[in-house]
Amino acid sequence: MNHPNDIPEEILSKLRLLCFDFPEVYEERAWVGTRWCVKKKNFAHILMLREGWPPAYAQAVGMNGPAYLLTFRFSLHKIDTSRFTQYPFFNPVWWPNIAGLVIDDKVDWEEVNELLIQSYCEIAPKKLAALVKGR
Repeated sequence: MNHPNDIPEEILSKLRLLCFDFPEVYEERAWVGTRWCVKKKNFAHILMLREGWPPAYAQAVGMNGPAYLLTFRFSLHKIDTSRFTQYPFFNPVWWPNIAGLVIDDKVDWEEVNELLIQSYCEIAPKKLAALVKGR
């Protein structure tokens, strides 16, 4: 079974820096990996895919790993979702407004930041989202 420490500190540190920039965010250990939430709602989740586990993620991304996978939320009305069907993105089927990204050495952290802003604003209460949108 994977443990949050399976995620390299370099990746966790970058995600923490981005996620904790938003109001009222907290981090918690997920059933696998680590997630960031606002008001008990998850807007970002990082985990390690290894040897096809967890299987739902292996199926969604189309590989067995090893890979670091970040899932996030998006607005169905504001984003062209077609890009989420091509590597390094993937499209899990468990919610219509969730997408994933393989975090590798080629990841664009500025793009990750934009995706996390959108994810936070999609999940957060309107008052909190307005604080982020107004920056």
